[in-house]
Amino acid sequence: MADEHHALTKAFSGLGGLGVDESTMVKTISKWQKQPDQKSKFRKNFPGFFTPNGSIETCEDDFVRHLKTEFSRFKNLMVLWAMHPHERDARWIHHVLHKSHPYTIIIEIACTRSADELLNIRRAYQSLFHHSLEEDVAYLIKENYSKLLVGLVSAFRYEGPRVDNEMAKSEAKLIHNAVKCSAPGEVVKNEELVRILTTRSKLHLKTTFEQYKNLYGKPIAEDLGVNLCLQETVKCIDTPANYFSEVINNAFNNKADKPTKRALNRVIISRADVDMDTIKESYNKQFGTKLEDVIAKNTHGCYKDALLSLVGK
Repeated sequence: MADEHHALTKAFSGLGGLGVDESTMVKTISKWQKQPDQKSKFRKNFPGFFTPNGSIETCEDDFVRHLKTEFSRFKNLMVLWAMHPHERDARWIHHVLHKSHPYTIIIEIACTRSADELLNIRRAYQSLFHHSLEEDVAYLIKENYSKLLVGLVSAFRYEGPRVDNEMAKSEAKLIHNAVKCSAPGEVVKNEELVRILTTRSKLHLKTTFEQYKNLYGKPIAEDLGVNLCLQETVKCIDTPANYFSEVINNAFNNKADKPTKRALNRVIISRADVDMDTIKESYNKQFGTKLEDVIAKNTHGCYKDALLSLVGK
């Protein structure tokens, strides 16, 4: 019987994983019918979640909130999976602007979608919320990176194969000058830097970043320092698979906050039909293990099964 109590405790808490083990819960309901003493023992042996309160054990409010979150993971995953990608991205951006979600989500969407996809996201946003995406970003984001974000969501980049190598080299020098001549934290406002990052094609920018490394002996990311907004922009444009791998890995950190954990759904859902194989390769190279194995180890129940199906195990 102790094994059953342990299994149920694990099913409810996840023991550090994501989601809940619905199958074990349902089996226990069947086994423990008309056995209230078993539920009482379960509550008494579930430290941290149930607290003695007179003659009964009461559920901690934090645990109630925890359970709601874990039970909702599968539901939220399926809702997002069924939604049109343009609507889904528009809603994610709206959440950033109105519900204090990390602004890096805007950078991720703006820099990893195609020009046509981003145009359709703007159309979906306007249809859903009766504002243009650009005006909401400009009005609601007051920080010094607002011009960069407006430029990124407004972009309609050239997607052909042509790159002017001399121009890329020249703009690598402009970026270096902007970084070196700007006060700490102020480089994100540099107009030349913003123009380059928000208007040039992704292929042109990748060439520019290569030229930067050739000219100055280190990746551009090293010179951008702690400026997360610029770091994420460069990473999403230059090495999106590495970026997504890192987001996924951060979501499995036991100390991760809620937005970081929620990012797992966002990345798996949005990339499942796009570049998941490339992301899986990148994850294996960066972290020395298969993404499928990490998901299987750190998630539970229907949520685990759905994630594994999406990543293509």
